[in-house]
Amino acid sequence: MIKNYFKIALRGFWKHKLFTLINVIGLSIGVSAALVIYLIVNFDFTFDKFHKDGDRIYRVASAFSFQGEKGYNGGICGPLAGAIKSKVPGVQATAPLFCLSSPNVFIAGKQGVPVRFKSQDNIVLADGEYFKIFNYTWLAGNSASALNAPNQVVLTSEQARKYFAGLPYSQVIGKVVTYDTIKTTVTGVVQTLTANSDLSFHDFISYSTGTLTANKSLSDQLQLKEWESTNSASQVFIKLSAQASPVHIEKQLNDILKKASPPRPEDKGTTHGFLLQPLSDLHFNEKLGIFDFTARVANKKTLYFLLAIAAFLLILGCINFINLTTAQATQRAKEIGIRKTMGSNRRQLIFQFLSETFLITLFAVIISIVATPLILKLFTDFIPKGLKADLLQVNIVLFLILLTAVVSLASGFYPAIMLSGYKPALVLKNQTSSNSSKTRNAWLRKSLTVTQFIIAQFFIMATVLVSKQIYFALHKDLGFKKEAIIVVNSPWKNRTTAKNQVFLNSLRSIPQVEMVSTGGAPPSSGSTNSTLVTYKDGKKEIKTEVQLKFGDPDYLKIYKLKLLAGRGLQAGDSSKSVIINANYAKVLGFRNPGEAIGKTLNHFNGVKSLQIVGVVADFHQKSLREPIKPLAYYYGTNSWQTGTFHIALKPESPGGKEWKAAVAAMGKSWKEIYPDDDFEYNFFDESIAKFYEEEQHTSKLLTWATGLSIFISCLGLLGLAIYTTNQRTKEIGVRKVLGASVFQIVRLLSTELVLLIILAFVIVTPVAWLAMNKWMEGFAERTSISWWIFAASGIGMLMAAVITSSFQTVKAGIANPVKSLRSE
Repeated sequence: MIKNYFKIALRGFWKHKLFTLINVIGLSIGVSAALVIYLIVNFDFTFDKFHKDGDRIYRVASAFSFQGEKGYNGGICGPLAGAIKSKVPGVQATAPLFCLSSPNVFIAGKQGVPVRFKSQDNIVLADGEYFKIFNYTWLAGNSASALNAPNQVVLTSEQARKYFAGLPYSQVIGKVVTYDTIKTTVTGVVQTLTANSDLSFHDFISYSTGTLTANKSLSDQLQLKEWESTNSASQVFIKLSAQASPVHIEKQLNDILKKASPPRPEDKGTTHGFLLQPLSDLHFNEKLGIFDFTARVANKKTLYFLLAIAAFLLILGCINFINLTTAQATQRAKEIGIRKTMGSNRRQLIFQFLSETFLITLFAVIISIVATPLILKLFTDFIPKGLKADLLQVNIVLFLILLTAVVSLASGFYPAIMLSGYKPALVLKNQTSSNSSKTRNAWLRKSLTVTQFIIAQFFIMATVLVSKQIYFALHKDLGFKKEAIIVVNSPWKNRTTAKNQVFLNSLRSIPQVEMVSTGGAPPSSGSTNSTLVTYKDGKKEIKTEVQLKFGDPDYLKIYKLKLLAGRGLQAGDSSKSVIINANYAKVLGFRNPGEAIGKTLNHFNGVKSLQIVGVVADFHQKSLREPIKPLAYYYGTNSWQTGTFHIALKPESPGGKEWKAAVAAMGKSWKEIYPDDDFEYNFFDESIAKFYEEEQHTSKLLTWATGLSIFISCLGLLGLAIYTTNQRTKEIGVRKVLGASVFQIVRLLSTELVLLIILAFVIVTPVAWLAMNKWMEGFAERTSISWWIFAASGIGMLMAAVITSSFQTVKAGIANPVKSLRSE
């Protein structure tokens, strides 16, 4: 019997090829979106899920508050890990980590010549407790003793093969690996983690190595006695005992901090504490970040947004199927009547119709499986690194089976119930249903069509607004010049004032370079440097957290920062003068910028007092999501304050290659001064654009979702238009014989469509406005939600729908009425 059902289904598909094609295309788009999005969402939500007792693993992070403004740091103060081990009951294991800053690695080579691996990342100090918390497979060595003495190192299998190619892991034990000047001996090899994980470390140096007096520089960085300093490189993971409460543990940690570093009267309004971050939150928390600062932090809101897109596209495909199937109901009425007369019961008919839906869904799923690798390539920029289109994984196969079942039921259940409910006596008399039933079915189709247009118009409105906000962010006057400026950071380890000066002179000699400045970060950057500054106006003391920018006198000129009062910095200002922004001047209580000139700031970046010599107009220090904050511009002379070169280029001729030649000359000079380091640079305007990568990805996704939703909706609309005109062939013929024009016929057939689109527009507009307003709250400065966004979206959807339906309505309007009446 089942075989018979499938035979009948295939004959029906062949007979109604156009409707079948529309249904398959509509469903395959929705299924493809669902499959690709499932791969992305599943990829992100499976990070570090494989660790035993993962729900009891936490990272200790730091939380700050200054005058109500909160800040967070994934790092902790140096002494905390030791205090947890000795003073906090309920903690089963404590694993301190310290991330090294890209050391060079040296391995003994042939004939005594060392092999160097430049600037290796993901190298940490750790102790044996780390491997008690996280699940690693040991390939060589012993977890109990591998890191219990100074100058030991454990490597992952991938790193062991990199350093000692061709050696068995057992022979890697005892080999010497030197990190800059720290010589270590390999005591263990662990299997490189293959599951999704943010624990990307591959060299584990024993933590006690950093406490040796021979490694004073490293020991100073650990700051094992400094409770008031927080370093993002210094981190600690803990595993709680089964009975321990995270809230209670967190309270104990903060009690330890209060005893070790009691609050002072001058710290009023400032707080520092610790919080426990669950391991499951590590991959998603943008405020606390991950160890590798270039690593991708997933956004749960974005993932839920992707799921919503997939759901909407699936709904559109299902709506098309329901609409077209119910519209075709009368064409299958006699078949149903005969089947019932011959003894078929309603359950058998429902099963038959659901089997037809299942076949169409199965075709759609097969198409989606074939298309998925192509879609992943198309969205390479958005797809997370490491995501593979391995569709043979058990969870993905189960997802496809579940998706096929859900879509089949969602699309086919109502049509199956409706079709199987026809009464054979009425059907065989060409009385397929009562008027109330016809009205009910018509209202269902109209409601579903309106739903389609609501979804499509919402996507259009959202796409236009997101694009408008991105354009606003990229073209807004940020308060500084950003075009034709190159930023180059000198290498941290080889950075000296003398070398910086040599490179600066070489840059000034390049013909295409207009001006060069040394300093710290550019006006707007992802990094933040701030300090607490006090100002006394004679009556009260104003203490403010101030963002810092460092630069020489040419810094203001290169970025064309506008002076509102006073003067710029001069060569002799390095230890006594400062420029502030207008925002800070207002915070200090000055009504106009000129009043701030000559005033003194205290406890400024280690300098007892500095005089304000100028006030610059406000500019955005970060993306438009962040408000403008109090800022001071200081002439730093230390190597870390002059290690960034800001290079303004001369205008490039149309089609010219002057800038390319300039970059080549910079690279050549760089290699002469810093031969062991790669030359890296970036254009400042491109760095600004990277602030909005997430929004640009969102815009790209919305554009695709909008196009697909319009396409699916128009496909369904075309199918309904074909059905409607076929049903009204005789009516159209009679109207033409009585004198109706083509325009009148088209208007007659299109009026209902226009009304449905208008109704959808009325419903979706307030919903879209609320959603857009909520999204825009994430920006401190934002574009306006203009009325034309909604008007353009509604008109665009109306035009797309009318054009689509006109292919059939115009054809019906110009048809010869004699032929249509004869066919009737």
